[in-house]
Order: sequence, then structure tokens, then C-alpha cells
Amino acid sequence: MNRRTSTLVFLVVAAVLLGAVTLAGWLVQESAMASDFSQKNLAPSFSHLFGTDWMGRDMLCRTLAGLSLSIRIGLLTALVSACIALTLGVLSAMFGGWVDAVVSWWIDLVMGIPHILLVILLSLACGKGFLGVVVGVSLSHWTSLARVIRGEVLQVKQAPYLLVAEKLGVSPWKRVRLHLFPHLLPQFITGLILLFPHAILHEASVTFLGFGLSSEQPAIGVILSESMRYLTTGKWWLALFPGAALVATVALFALLGERVRRLLSPGSVHE
Repeated sequence: MNRRTSTLVFLVVAAVLLGAVTLAGWLVQESAMASDFSQKNLAPSFSHLFGTDWMGRDMLCRTLAGLSLSIRIGLLTALVSACIALTLGVLSAMFGGWVDAVVSWWIDLVMGIPHILLVILLSLACGKGFLGVVVGVSLSHWTSLARVIRGEVLQVKQAPYLLVAEKLGVSPWKRVRLHLFPHLLPQFITGLILLFPHAILHEASVTFLGFGLSSEQPAIGVILSESMRYLTTGKWWLALFPGAALVATVALFALLGERVRRLLSPGSVHE
């Protein structure tokens, strides 16, 4: 099995695994909210693999539900950020002049503010909750990919076939649609996947600090925030399993992005 085949197998397995976690979390949402005070503060066992919390809620169900919510938010925000990066990167490189100056200034401005602070400010401005988190994360994670796409377009637009198309009177939008987008697709897909780890971590961080999702939702950030009050009493499982699940998901997506980058690289065709 060569590297490309093994990469494809890994992509399929990772996609199935993440899809199963997302679906399972969506299906157990009601169970994650159900409390049973006769079963509270139970350590991990065969009946409750991740234990229970101070309200008797099953931590496995809450972890799956929170992870499913984080994955959905991460995918949505990463997609919005990648689309913003693609649009602004192409506009900046294709039209140049004042358009390039404005986009470059905006990129420098956003990158000059710490991500977590910018996400908190945007989330507060939008009233926190689901909308606030989505807007905050989406509008703060597009800058690096926009710079990559801008550099690619600046390099490719000097290619002979694009110069000939321009001389023949082909409109800029048609040149972008027919010639640039196919070239930028590998960078866009790779950037989209690599944006997800940042998006999900910042969503969890903002929620953990109390500026994101509401406490009624079984989000990973909410679970970790609530568990901090019980760690000193020996309830280690309340933070260990949700935290480990979040780290594993982020690491899986990061590895997935690296494998996709290798798969789409022309130099890896014969590997």
C-alpha cells in the first residue's frame, strides 16, 4: 500500500469516525440533559463508562453531545472563514491597487488582535450564545488562509494561459471561475480542514470563560467549566474524559489536514 492509498484509507476512516461521533451526540442530546440524583457523582464503571456528575447526568452522553455540538460549530465556522479568505484573497490579488491595500490592511488589523480576545469581543457584540460564537470564530480565523490564497493568485495570474485569456478579452470573473478556482481548490480544502482545530478550540475556550454558549447546552466548554468546581473533591472524571475527547478530535482534524495536503500535492502522485 503506497502513501496515497494509505492516506485515502485514513481519510475515509477519520470521516466515518467523526461522522459517527457527530450523529451519536445528536441522538443522545435528551439523555445528556436527563438528571438522576440517585446516581450522582458516580465514578466510571461498566454502567456509566465516563461516570456521572453532581446531577446524576451520564458523562458519556454529555461528552458525546458536547463533542457533536463542537464539531458542528467548528465545521460551520471553518467553512465561513475559508469562504471569506477565498473571496478576499482573490479580490486582493486580482484587482490590486486600493483593493489590495484595503484587504491587506484589514488582514493586518485582524491579525494584530489576539484571537481569543477578538472572539470574545465579537461574541459579546452579537449577544453571545450560538450566533455570537459562530460570528466571533468565523470573523477571526480567515486571515492566514487569505494571505496564502493571495500569494497563490499573485503567482498564477502571471501564467501564460491567464495572460493570453486577458489579451483575448476574457472577463476577470470568468478567468477566476475557469482558471483560478481549480488551481486554488487544493489550498482551499487543506486550509478549510486546518481551520477546524483552531475554530473548535477557540469555541471551547470562549464558552469555558463564559462568553460563548449558554450553560444549558451540553457543550465541551460548559462541561469543563462546571467541572472545575469539583476537581478538588476528587471528581477527576468530570474533566478528564471531555477534555481528552476534545484534544483527540482536534488532533485528528490536524492530522487529517496534513494528510489531505500531502494527498493533493502533485509531488506525491508516485509515492
